[in-house]
Amino acid sequence: MFKFEIVAGGSVREVLHDSRREVLDLVRRTYRIHEAGKTVNPDSYFLRFPQKPDSRIIALPAFLGPEAGVAGIKWIASFPDNTRSGAPRASAVLVLNDYETGYPVACLEAATISSARTAASAAVAAATLRPEGHRGKRIAVVGAGVIARNICDYLHAADCVPDAYLVHDLHEPSGQALAEHLHTTQQVPASFTTDLAEALAADTVVFATTALKPYVTTPFRAGQLVLHISLRDLAPEVILAAQNILDDVDHCLKADTSPHLAEQATGSRDFVTGTLAGVLNGEVTPDGGRPVIFSPFGLGVLDLAVGAFVLEQARRDGTAIEIPDFFGETRRW
Repeated sequence: MFKFEIVAGGSVREVLHDSRREVLDLVRRTYRIHEAGKTVNPDSYFLRFPQKPDSRIIALPAFLGPEAGVAGIKWIASFPDNTRSGAPRASAVLVLNDYETGYPVACLEAATISSARTAASAAVAAATLRPEGHRGKRIAVVGAGVIARNICDYLHAADCVPDAYLVHDLHEPSGQALAEHLHTTQQVPASFTTDLAEALAADTVVFATTALKPYVTTPFRAGQLVLHISLRDLAPEVILAAQNILDDVDHCLKADTSPHLAEQATGSRDFVTGTLAGVLNGEVTPDGGRPVIFSPFGLGVLDLAVGAFVLEQARRDGTAIEIPDFFGETRRW
């Protein structure tokens, strides 16, 4: 009755590598379900360390609703100093629970899941907020880590292919590596620049950094699309000069994100144009008179949706590993 399974990182990676279009569709559907109020997505909880102010471990509990029957929690660590030794910044696990009994049913390696759902949300936004497409445009990527690479891969899967990429990162080898990856995998011209201002002038700008405080203070121009995935790069005046699309308003306006700082500076949420689901549903239509900034805080329901998909595929592939007798007691008496 009570079965518990493990899905290791290799299996997760293989499933997601072959399923980007399915994940894009899944993220679109989940945004709409969440917008309709059918999910439960409590506040994330941040575990911080006084001696490591740039590091944190975050708990994201969520429930996909009675129809899906899946609840769970992602436990994700972000330790930027890992990159000094060549290790990824983030590591995570995702625990899925059965809605009927509450019992945990699986534990999945989730840094890969988290990266995929983040990248897919950025690509859905790129396609939705620039419906005319990205041909004839230039995309700049600020920050060249794992998340940035995945975003670019999902942009390609969503047919958001520009005429050229520009990559900026404080660590030049990382930036050069991402530019080479883009040139090789997408056959699109891609170059590295040390000039942040040059990157910020692109038609579409993707932020995927580990910045803790805003450093971009000059507003963008009309027609630019900004995918503000790392959430703390933009000063309040930049946010206030743009149309702002969020994934969830209450969720995003906390933890000193750039939109939260804008709210603190003005005492109002009038700068929020709407949610991405609102745009997908045709209820919100940004105009071309100002730049558009998409700022997603990152919803636990997306992790659950992608994780449940991965678990189902891993079971079909035979790569989900059952742990016999995981539960010490399965009878009340």
